Formats: sequence, C-alpha cells, structure tokens
Amino acid sequence: MAEARKQMDRRWLWLGSVALLVIVFFSVRSLTRERLTIRVASVERQSLSSTVSTNGRVEPRANYELHSPISTTVKAVYVQPGDLVSAGKLLMQLDDVDARARVATAESGLKSAQAAFEAASQNGTLAQRQAAAAEVERARIDRDQAQHDLDALIKLQATGAASAGEVAAARQRLLSAQNAFQASQQSATNRYAPADIARAKAAVADAQANLAAAQQVLAQTNVVAPIAGTVYTVNCGRTEFVQQGALLAQVADLREERVRAYFDEPEIGRLAVGQPIVIKWDAKPDKVWHGHIERTPVTVITYGTRTVGEVLIAIDGPDGGLLPDTNVTVTVTTSSQTDVLSIPREALFSEGGRPYVYRLVDGELVRTRVVTGIPNLTQIAILSGLKEGDRVATGTITGQPLQEGLPIKVVQ
Repeated sequence: MAEARKQMDRRWLWLGSVALLVIVFFSVRSLTRERLTIRVASVERQSLSSTVSTNGRVEPRANYELHSPISTTVKAVYVQPGDLVSAGKLLMQLDDVDARARVATAESGLKSAQAAFEAASQNGTLAQRQAAAAEVERARIDRDQAQHDLDALIKLQATGAASAGEVAAARQRLLSAQNAFQASQQSATNRYAPADIARAKAAVADAQANLAAAQQVLAQTNVVAPIAGTVYTVNCGRTEFVQQGALLAQVADLREERVRAYFDEPEIGRLAVGQPIVIKWDAKPDKVWHGHIERTPVTVITYGTRTVGEVLIAIDGPDGGLLPDTNVTVTVTTSSQTDVLSIPREALFSEGGRPYVYRLVDGELVRTRVVTGIPNLTQIAILSGLKEGDRVATGTITGQPLQEGLPIKVVQ
C-alpha cells in the first residue's frame, strides 16, 4: 500500500515537472519572440479638402485680333506692346494704293450697273428712246402715205383710171405700213422684258456690295483700336511686307481675363460650376490669384498626349497682373468638410471592397471595420468605426504585413 502511494506521488511529481517545463518554455518563447515594429497614428478631428491640380493658360475674356485686309507693306506703326490705348486710336497704317484702285474699279462698276438698270427700267437710254421715237414717226408717216395712196387709187378705180390690181397692191402696202408702225410702237414702249429689268437690278445690288467691300478694305488699312485696352502684341514693323490675313496686333482689356484649364478625363466628373480655384504663376511665385469654375467641359479633346476637358475659370477681382498666354497652375477644391475624424490614407486597408483598419488595443492589433468619407492626398475621413484619440497602425518599418495577435512594438 505504501509502495503504491509512492508510485502515485512520483507520477504526480513527474507530471508537475512536465507542466512546469511547458510553462517555462512558452514563457521564454513569448519573452524572446521578435516583436513586429509598427508605426501608428492617432484619430484626430480636422478639416479635409479634396483638390485637383492641373495646368492652364491665361486669356483675355474679350480678345481682339487685328489682321491685314490685303497683302501690302506697313507704312507706319504708332504703338508698342504694353501701350494703353483708347477706342478708335490709330495703331498703324498700311499702304493703301491697291485698296484705292479697287474702290475706283468698284465705283465704276456700280455706275455702269446703275446706268444699265436705268436704261432697262426706262425702256432704253436717252439715245435709244430718241431713235425709237423717230422710228415711230417715220412708220406713222409711211402708214399715212399708204392710206392716202390707197384712197386715191380707189377713186381712180371708180372712174376706170386704175385697175383692181393696183388697188390690191396699195392695200398690201398699207397693211405692211400698219404692221411696221405697230412694231415700232411696241419697241418704243416695251424694249426690255421683266426678267431683263430684274437682272439689271440684281447687277446694281452686286456692284453696291463690291463697292462696300472695297471701301471696308480701304478703311481697314488704317488699323485702329476696337476697344479701350492694352496692345499686348505687335507682330510687324514699319516697311515690313504682310500677307493678307496676317496677324498685325492684339488688343484686350487685361482687367477682364480668365484661365482656360485642362483637366484629365478621370477628374472631369468631380468638377462643378462655382468650385473655388487657386491660381499660381511661376513668374510670380509669392503671389496667388483666386477664381472659380465658370464653365465645365462639354466634350473631351486631345491635348498633347493627354485626353482632357477644357474648363473656363473666372478670376475673382483681376488686377492685370497675369499676362495673356502665360502658363499657370490651377488647383480646384472639389469637396470640403470641417471638424471630421480622419486618419492617414496609409492606415486604411480594404478586403472585398470593405475598408478596415488595425486599431491598437492593449498593446495588440485589432482589425476594425470603418465607414469612410471624403479623402484628400494624405488623409481620409472616418464616418464610423473609430473615435477621437484611437490609435491605428499605418504600417511596419520592415514592410511586413500587419496581422492581428502578433506581438508589436510601436515606434514614433
């Protein structure tokens, strides 16, 4: 009996020793196991804005390009780029010899057309009307003479002094004379058909249009400012030959400018009229202009190697500091929230389209699902799942993936 008790005691002692060894093993293993070194960030309240930046070009809201109306030489230039001018001020003069010749030719053509129309509407020129009247009078005299001869022969025939053949011949001459008289009267009163008069009238209108065009070209050889503004380009000098249609100068009111910006196609859906814009120009890095979207894209175009939409941006309170055709950087705020919970974007993970974070709880990582809001370049809003002051893991310093349950060490 005593022997059996001793064996039982030895068995329990052996089992206790094994258990102790297991406990010591796992304790040592836990204490010596390499901990996962992570970076963490706190959940904070702040204002978040989402922005998109792109390039743009400054342009006058109302730009006036002055082109040469003809191929000619420049006689004189009276302005330089940057000059402020009043509406109607003479900017330059072009050689107008050819233009004056064209006006003279057009005036001559108009007079000829007017004379032709007057002749058609009054049944001929004065000489034609006088000749027609003389022809009618001769035909009337011939008719009267033929009638007189016929009457005389009829009387002679009654006395037997004239034959029936002579009377018949006299009747035929009277008929011919009557027909000639009627024809001369018709010619004198209806020389031109209605279609001839309409054609002559159209020729007058065409000649008037030609003259007006020639006079306009002549007037444009004196190049004047169409508005009060700034001459910001002058593309020719005195005695220089210019082709017809060549750009001579540009005038604009530089107090009324806008920016034409080019947004990549994926960003177009985030744009809306009225969104605030910040404008920067590398030539003046310390200055910032503000504006807003005035018109969103209506189509996409190819711009270099990009597919973009053109956006018109109104400049708020323009001061003339932006020069036309300069390249600028524009940044649009597409959304904005104040006093929202946020975390760094690198702290957010996703699985199956569901976002989650690794929250730090009692020295361990706990996978926690969240609902997100508006992101910007570095932060993302958290609508639910976290509270202010929570700490979340943003990653490991070794690049290892984050996992629940692993021993961790936090670095700042």
